[in-house]
Amino acid sequence: MHTTSGYTNCYTGNKFDTTLCPDPATCASNCALDGADYSGTYGITTSGNSLKLNFVTNGANKNVGSRVYLMASDTSYQMFKLLNKEFTFDVDVSNLPCGLNGALYFSEMDADGGMAKHPTNKAGAKYGTGYCDSQCPRDLKFINGAANTIGWTGDSNSANSGKGQYGACCNEMDIWEANSVSAAYTPHPCASTGLTQCSGNAACGGSDNRYGSVCDPDGCDFNSYRQGVTNFYGKGMTVDTSSKFTVVTQFITSDNTTTGTLSEIRRLYVQNGKVIQNSVNKISGIDAVNSITDKYCTQQKTAFSDTKQFSAKGGLAQMGKSFANGVVLVMSIWDDYAANMLWLDSTYPTDSSKPGAARGTCSTSSGVPSQVESASGSASVTFSNIKFGPIGSTYTA
Repeated sequence: MHTTSGYTNCYTGNKFDTTLCPDPATCASNCALDGADYSGTYGITTSGNSLKLNFVTNGANKNVGSRVYLMASDTSYQMFKLLNKEFTFDVDVSNLPCGLNGALYFSEMDADGGMAKHPTNKAGAKYGTGYCDSQCPRDLKFINGAANTIGWTGDSNSANSGKGQYGACCNEMDIWEANSVSAAYTPHPCASTGLTQCSGNAACGGSDNRYGSVCDPDGCDFNSYRQGVTNFYGKGMTVDTSSKFTVVTQFITSDNTTTGTLSEIRRLYVQNGKVIQNSVNKISGIDAVNSITDKYCTQQKTAFSDTKQFSAKGGLAQMGKSFANGVVLVMSIWDDYAANMLWLDSTYPTDSSKPGAARGTCSTSSGVPSQVESASGSASVTFSNIKFGPIGSTYTA
């Protein structure tokens, strides 16, 4: 990000230049996003139909993690309408240890990155603008065509990141949050549609008011280990993460049409020519099911004593509304400065023995970003062979 008239940085380290960026509007006018060196800076490479995301890249500057979006053209994100459809991809997580997350998910973003709604946004989808998710991220440098300079504070634990006053909230469907140890798929509904800008720690669901935003930050997850089946997913297990496999996610509607109400999200896998049905829940108080429904989510929240925000934010029906509007495919690799990824692959809260606390076999001391970045810098995830179509059309045994 540099001046429109030259190459003076508008943002260096984790601070905005106060001369170029005295306020959000002036900063947006003075500054422009430049193109990215995907492989050299971010460690992102492609081969055929596969996309590989490397974790740490040591170029001119050290880079940790990345996030990219599937494009339909040079100026538009590919939009997916998921009702009564299925989405399938192959993934290799064999090189993803504890503390890392190779994620593939959908966010309810604008196809043009917000250019039409916000004329001050000159970058659009081509430069990755318009991002939002259910955590209402405040580390975005631009939201709705204005720089997020107000209250911007650099993170004490990151040389390049910070947070501003504003965040960007929207419905999010986590198809895949995983490493070689644990995996989860999780709808996160919001009480609004499209990108909703929040302001301040409380309204954006900050640490002192986690459930204060328009979105459900927890969502309703299905993690086989958390649901009591500890030998289903992992190296050498039923879904063997030591080699590539196929992930199929089906979005079932109440009347089996593309205009119906979302009522169920099913998961199955294909590996070595064999279709593997998702594991069946074994936790007491939850029906013996292997898919996500509103009933499952209600039972899970009760059994795990979790905050009941999923139904409060509209449940599957609200997720379905975002699917009808159209969502953008996001792929990323990241480590977790907030909770060391323990919510995915370890015991969390770390001192809890209650149902639902055990999420994977990783140590409760694992996942510390500084340690993961040092010891596992060569980690990576590879997504490939993406398919989309009617239920039952995208995979074969």
